[in-house]
Parts: sequence; structure tokens; C-alpha cells
Amino acid sequence: MPGLHIPGPKRNGGASLRTVLTAVGANLGIAVAKAVAAMITGSVALWAEALHSFADTGTEVLMLVGLRRSGRAEDQRHPFGYGQEHYFWAFLASLAIFLIGGVLSIAEGVESLVAPRKLTTPWIGASVLVLAAAFEGYSWRVARRQLNTDARERRRSVIEHLSRASDPSAATVYLEDSAALLGIALAMTGLLIHVFTGWAGSEGLASIAIGVLLIVVAALLARRSKGLLIDESVPPDVLRPIRDALQRPDWIADIRRLDVVFVGPSQLLVVTTVAPVPQVVDAGGRELIRRVQRLRADLLRSPVIADVTIGIWAEHG
Repeated sequence: MPGLHIPGPKRNGGASLRTVLTAVGANLGIAVAKAVAAMITGSVALWAEALHSFADTGTEVLMLVGLRRSGRAEDQRHPFGYGQEHYFWAFLASLAIFLIGGVLSIAEGVESLVAPRKLTTPWIGASVLVLAAAFEGYSWRVARRQLNTDARERRRSVIEHLSRASDPSAATVYLEDSAALLGIALAMTGLLIHVFTGWAGSEGLASIAIGVLLIVVAALLARRSKGLLIDESVPPDVLRPIRDALQRPDWIADIRRLDVVFVGPSQLLVVTTVAPVPQVVDAGGRELIRRVQRLRADLLRSPVIADVTIGIWAEHG
């Protein structure tokens, strides 16, 4: 029997690492620049954006930790490897966005509405925001490029891939940078309204809007990480070729059960129960075992399948 080919997601750890490192470098520099500009100008919107960038930097550091720890080989305690650590650290990253970026930005905005602050040298703040938009735009393009490549390999749209990807790195950076660009636009709007109308409340409202935006992003990322952590079933476009491969051998009459879950980025655990045709059953247990072993070996040739368990459905009576 020829080897079975299971198309599916490929490991792309190098691209994920490059995407996250690019985002860390961009966000750390931007965070410091925004914080300095906020101290000089007294801009509440800039403080909110500084918190936003520090939250993004912390998030990406957590993602780097997850990438590193999830790459360890399987051992006796973790027979399927450490791939799901990536999802745990991604979940922590979403909490960092929520607490540091979202909640603190809203608190900063509310405080500024209660006690408005004087704005000085606003051109410094505007210049920093324009520079931040350029850096964030570059990081966004890197993440978008990886997402486009990954989505094309899986024959998905980018939107589908964001909701289905087993590696949350690029999706996290992409959503963060998209939120960052929108946050910069909100901060710039609040700052300019303050400058031209003298109404300090515009920056407070911008800060609150930035906080709400970050909480929405955090909720989206946490939801995806939760699904991957609790062994959510793989999406249909990943399950379909595996089912097709199991239906191909002529000795299999029916697939009684097929469960496939991610045990790490681009790594699958396949558990199936098949019903053999009567002729194979009549040939005896040794022939049946040989065919099951060959099928399992064929499936494991796919680089995306970490392990396979095949059970036999025996008809009685």
C-alpha cells in the first residue's frame, strides 16, 4: 500500500519567532517614546498609548517564553511533548493585555475626566504618535505577511485562519498591531481635539476607548487560547484529509469514531475506531494487526501527526 499523504498545517516556528521578535523590538521602543512624550506633554491619551505599548511588549515576551518552552521534546511525563505550553503562555498574554492595557487605560481616562490635566508642547506627542504608527505599521506588515502565507498554505481566508490557527503567535501579533494602529488613531484624535478646542475631556474619552479596544482584543485571544487548551476538535479542513486517508484502505468498512485534537502548534493527536470488512476479520487476528500497524505507520509519516491510536470495532452476534 502506498504511503498516505495527510496535507495540513506545517510547523513554522522560525517565522513565528521572527514575527514576535519584530513586534517586541518595535513595541519596546514605542512604549518608551510614548511614556517620555506623555511626561513632557501631560497628554492622557499618550499615557494610555504608553500603557498599551508596554502591555503589548509584555505580551510578546510571554509569547517568546511560550515558543521556547513548547519546543522541548517529549519525555516520560509529557509523551506528546510540550506544545500546549504555547497555548498557556498565549492565555497569560491575553490577561496581560486586559489588565495592563485595558483596565489601566480606562482608569487613566476616567481620572482625567474627573481632574483634567494641562497639555503642553503637543507637537511632541503628535510627532511620537506618527513615529509609533510607522513602527507599528511595519510590525503589522510582518505579521500580516506570515498570516497570508499560512492561510494560503491551508487554503483559507485570513479571517478563517485567525479563528482556526493552531499557532497563536502571528494572530496575536497581528491583532495587537491592528489594535495599536487604531489606538494611535484614537489618541491622535483626542490630542488634536484638545489642542484645537481646549476640551481636555477628549483625551480622557480617547483613553477609555483605547482601554475598551484592548479588552475586546484580549477577550478574542483568550477565547482562542482556551479552545486550544481544552482540546477543542480541529477545524473541518484539517479533519477532512485525515478522514479521507482512513477511508482509503479497502479493508476498512466504516469509521465508527474519529477524534483529532491539537497537542501543540501544527501537531495532531488522532484517535479513531474503525470497523474492518468481514474478510479481514475472517483472516484472523494476525492479519488484522498487520493492517492496523501499516495504517498507523502510514498516518505517522505525515509531519503534522504526533501520534495515532487505532481501535477495532468488533461486531458481535
